[in-house]
Amino acid sequence: MALKQVCVCGAGIMGHGIAQVAAMAGLKVSLYDVSDEFAKKGVDRIAKQLNGQVEKGKMSAEERDAVVSRITPRSDLAQAAGGADFVIEAAPEKMEVKLDLFARLDQLCEPETVLASNTTALSIAEMSAATKRPDKVVGMHFFNPAQVMKLVEVIKSPNTSDETVAITVDLAKAMGKTPVTLNEFPGFIVTRILAPMINEAFYALMEGVATAEDIDTAMKLGTNFPMGPLQLADFMGLDTTLAAIRTLNREFADSKYRPCPLLVNLVRAGKLGAKTGEGVYKYGK
Repeated sequence: MALKQVCVCGAGIMGHGIAQVAAMAGLKVSLYDVSDEFAKKGVDRIAKQLNGQVEKGKMSAEERDAVVSRITPRSDLAQAAGGADFVIEAAPEKMEVKLDLFARLDQLCEPETVLASNTTALSIAEMSAATKRPDKVVGMHFFNPAQVMKLVEVIKSPNTSDETVAITVDLAKAMGKTPVTLNEFPGFIVTRILAPMINEAFYALMEGVATAEDIDTAMKLGTNFPMGPLQLADFMGLDTTLAAIRTLNREFADSKYRPCPLLVNLVRAGKLGAKTGEGVYKYGK
């Protein structure tokens, strides 16, 4: 199946990055968000990031303009998704939001269109049940920043067909990514392993084992991670991190996934990490 038109639903941190990667792979992209302002802001972020590549000599101004020209901001879901061969949902990590979106996409898209979710940990099977095409619903989990990170988790629910998985794997490769395929299970691969580690780092900080800086330094130098777990949580978004931990806690009903109270309190205080200017650490504008 030759894909030409991709729709990305959500122009935020993940969505605009996915749209950029798709456009750089030569695909036409409709970047949808709930308002013209949000959708256009996503395209502006892409242009700004590409400007940096031009300034560094990594791409020409003509190449930048060609990529941006392939992306159309949309606030009308019917216009954005109606002609798409493949839809990637990058909406907030709330199941009720995703279920509503998948139900609407199912009505608007052609029967052969694949509907993919960029969810961090939520059930693909549950999303597929909101549609009349459960065999064409799949997980396509990119990592932040999508423009840089090479991995894509391709998640097959009990309903997903082998053909849909193959189409998704091919798309990931065309976008310059390395796909890994897996059967749906709470947290998939990376989140299931990573979220408890980050949660434990918050417990170590809360209990006064060491400062945030020393916890992160120990993990960077002791395990060869490029950044420590607390800094990583800040860049992922503490709200996103907490949502993933809560999903694991709910799905497994295991106390080892109990969210750290410090993490919960930071999220309640609106200190969500780099995107709000403060989380575990403070950030400039």
